[in-house]
Amino acid sequence: MNMYKTTEIASSEIASDNPIHQRLLFPYLHVSQLVSGDVLEIGCGTGRGVGVLAPQVSNYTGVDKNTELMQELSQKYPSFTFIDMFLPPLKDLPSNHYDFVVTFQVIEHIENDDFFLQEAARVLKPGGKLYLTTVNKKFSLTRNPWHVREYDALSLQKLMEKHFSTVITEGIHGNDKVMAYYEENKKSVQKITRFDILNLQYRLPRTWLQVPYDIANRMSRLIVSKANNQLVDSIQVDDYSLNQTPDTSFDFFYTGIK
Repeated sequence: MNMYKTTEIASSEIASDNPIHQRLLFPYLHVSQLVSGDVLEIGCGTGRGVGVLAPQVSNYTGVDKNTELMQELSQKYPSFTFIDMFLPPLKDLPSNHYDFVVTFQVIEHIENDDFFLQEAARVLKPGGKLYLTTVNKKFSLTRNPWHVREYDALSLQKLMEKHFSTVITEGIHGNDKVMAYYEENKKSVQKITRFDILNLQYRLPRTWLQVPYDIANRMSRLIVSKANNQLVDSIQVDDYSLNQTPDTSFDFFYTGIK
């Protein structure tokens, strides 16, 4: 099965995806130094972070809404648990059970984000921690029709505070090299969206736009990669860092303590 038919899943195997892949890999490497015990990953996707987290934990459970993918990951990592699940709720997962819950770039895809956070808190042990990332809508170059919504730093923090006793909000920042790629991608996207003279990307139902968005997004990444191959190839996970100014960061990084 081709898991990369949508640009929502950045591939380590597609050269033009490299800057996005490194950006998505960064939070896994960061939390790998923080997690232990029983860990649940909500929205484990292609398993980008399983190999990173596995050496640090006693038990790993990954959930996602893709039967074939969960079967493939179960075969690849037979000592861990993978569950095909449309969520929320986290059906049949026990309350007060996990030491850590990890969910990266997932909540923006969830219709009922409040229930999603409620369920994440439910399955955590008292004192357990949720690590969550999502995009900063200020850095979105166009409407992403795969996202139900996008957030600013404060709005999601307030929502999380309904379910967690402590919420810490940080940002994932890119260095000058990453910002140079962002600006090149921005120019490429603007060349494509200039044809949307009726501003249909913000007027049509998002499900109508998903396929055109993927085509345009893939085209934009390829254009940037062809014109700036050295830049695209050179970006590594170390070019991203955690900072205390989330509003000026590509992604938000939240820690919620139950």
